Amino acid sequence: MSAFSQAHWMTPDHQNFLVQNAKTQFDFFQPSLCPSGGFYTLDLTGQPLPSAVQELHTTTRLVHSFALGKLAGRNNCDNIIDQGVSYLFSHHRDAAHGGYLWALEGADIHDGRKLAYGHVFVLLAASSALAVDHPDAMALLEDVDQILEQRFWEEDHGLFCDEFNADWTPFSTYRGMNANMHGIEALLAAFEATGREKYLDRASRILHFFAHKIAPSEGWRLPEHYMENWAVDRSYSGNPMFRPAGTTPGHSFEIARLLLQFNELCGQPNADRIATARTIAYRALEDAWNTEAGGFCYTLNFDGTPDITDRYWWPVTEAIGVLAALMKTDAAASDLEWYNRVWDFARTHFVDQENGGWFPEIDANGVPTVTQFEGKPDIYHSIQAVLFPLTPTVSGAYEDLKQLQL
Repeated sequence: MSAFSQAHWMTPDHQNFLVQNAKTQFDFFQPSLCPSGGFYTLDLTGQPLPSAVQELHTTTRLVHSFALGKLAGRNNCDNIIDQGVSYLFSHHRDAAHGGYLWALEGADIHDGRKLAYGHVFVLLAASSALAVDHPDAMALLEDVDQILEQRFWEEDHGLFCDEFNADWTPFSTYRGMNANMHGIEALLAAFEATGREKYLDRASRILHFFAHKIAPSEGWRLPEHYMENWAVDRSYSGNPMFRPAGTTPGHSFEIARLLLQFNELCGQPNADRIATARTIAYRALEDAWNTEAGGFCYTLNFDGTPDITDRYWWPVTEAIGVLAALMKTDAAASDLEWYNRVWDFARTHFVDQENGGWFPEIDANGVPTVTQFEGKPDIYHSIQAVLFPLTPTVSGAYEDLKQLQL
């Protein structure tokens, strides 16, 4: 921690805002609980949407988020955690082939793909459930760990491959950063929950590829898409929301924060990792910030020029997370300037002061709109944006959050 200490930026007013926003977020998402099992997706006012489709990342992120809430002293988290863990075993878990199905619709399979992206979120949910001593958490962790080991981990590359059919037959040779970035997140969480060095070692290998190999060779930007041999696929363009072409600055924020978390956990922290994290984060801040209207454009071309200029909530939350992490690690005055700039924009445009939760997207005029998302998709990004700055370290959230009383 530099002389520019947390006390310099965590003012009483800001601390109170973060705590109160965390409370309103948990209040908003508590009605996600579906009486027949699983969870509803909620509209902008907190009412259940009519669709019965439940995706794996929705289930797992609710478990993870409400486990963080329980650690932070929030009451009434157990019902979400219990129902989510149960639903993972009873519905998402594929009894015929093993692994976890991407989406259910009631008792039926809506999308039977087996995605690394979904499986690493199962590992994250299991780790957070273990941190709150859920009785089934270790069984969940052991199960998904075995699947990740046998099906997704590519030892020769030190990275996760991406996708299979329900019966584990391959349907593409696609490789991507997104699943691996969230893989780092889950592996670090699993290390913090279990102390198993394997998780830390694998997080290190993925980080080395993206932060220390790809980023410096790409002007400190992070291409999203890769070929089977892990060469950058510059021609790839998939779903414009979930697999857009080019680079996604929000993911640069996440990689940079995770590198700072790893630096604390690895036992041999060094200034080079901190400098790399700062360079990656600031490249994305400077490239993606809309200097006229505020907020971050969603995607960039490989040279850093804007591509998809739509503005969503989650890159803003991830910028908050990495800026807070930098200020805890080796703060500079510019970190606080950016932190305040991003929070001012978030409070004005994304935080729903009336209903709770955050609006997921805004239009060109900065007004909430509905184009890519229906309702408020989940609590995961926005709850971490308010909880993580409240902790004294970048790592150790499972212990640090116990000092709060939500």
